[in-house]
Amino acid sequence: MGSRPSPPPLEELATEIQASAWDLALAAVEEGLVDDQIPSLQRLGRLGQLGDMPTFISELARELVDPRPERMRRGSPLAAQAREHARQREAYGFAPREIVTEFLLLRRVLWTFVAQRAGRLELSPDEVLAVEQRLNATVDRLVTECVVAYFDRATSELAHQARHDQLTGLLHHQAFVRELELELERAARYGHGLSLVFLDLDGFKQINDTLGHPAGDRVLQRLGELLRESLRGSDLAGRMGGDEFAAYLVEADEEAGARLLARLSDRIDELIAAEELPVRCSFSGGVAHFPDEASDADGLFRLADQRLYESKRASAA
Repeated sequence: MGSRPSPPPLEELATEIQASAWDLALAAVEEGLVDDQIPSLQRLGRLGQLGDMPTFISELARELVDPRPERMRRGSPLAAQAREHARQREAYGFAPREIVTEFLLLRRVLWTFVAQRAGRLELSPDEVLAVEQRLNATVDRLVTECVVAYFDRATSELAHQARHDQLTGLLHHQAFVRELELELERAARYGHGLSLVFLDLDGFKQINDTLGHPAGDRVLQRLGELLRESLRGSDLAGRMGGDEFAAYLVEADEEAGARLLARLSDRIDELIAAEELPVRCSFSGGVAHFPDEASDADGLFRLADQRLYESKRASAA
């Protein structure tokens, strides 16, 4: 019987890397624990420490013998896995520097593994150079995907914070007005009605003065939640500042705003009875309707504000 020909050196190296994927991932973890290079690893069990590294090592081995840039193109399964790895690491408390360091240590471990076998496998200088270039290129792409995943999330959070009130999570004044203006353009285009509801808390200063500002903040947060819960998915709410809130109701008739205020009043009474809100908690509100009563955002706010204070004066009388 004839002997089976030996596989090409690069294929044999790739096979050995794949067979040793878990050991190599573990070696990278141990490197990260030395001198606390990746402090967050200390908080994880062994499987958590390894993460997706064995999978990435297997892919690196494939790239050595069959380099395909499309494997790491945006949207590819491997790119998506790298991003998910970064998100999971961040959820475990890893800083971006730690996530990058993890891959750099993996590259060092892999290169040590290759160097130890280059002579035995009789890799030519050109093959050694090819291995170095392919390992570096693939690790760099993995790092890039992880960093992009981090910045995508951070940018998304910043964009959200720029538009939303930190205390209540509702849109802040400027963002709400902008959305209202866009919705009014759609309403005018398609002939729909829209109601603007404007409200503020009665005696909010007294709540702050007697119960303290933390209690006042809780009241604002709860009112924001009630407002959000009382709206349809197409409607939108915002905190206009201080204890003032607004909401717009799309494709609404002239009574929709009054119905919303009634629902909010009923829910506040329920929460007061359940001792989840202070006894003195109440609000006044005003409603204006497009297009019958005002033709733009400024006009709606002026009319709703006027009616709000008329309501406040009537309740105080």
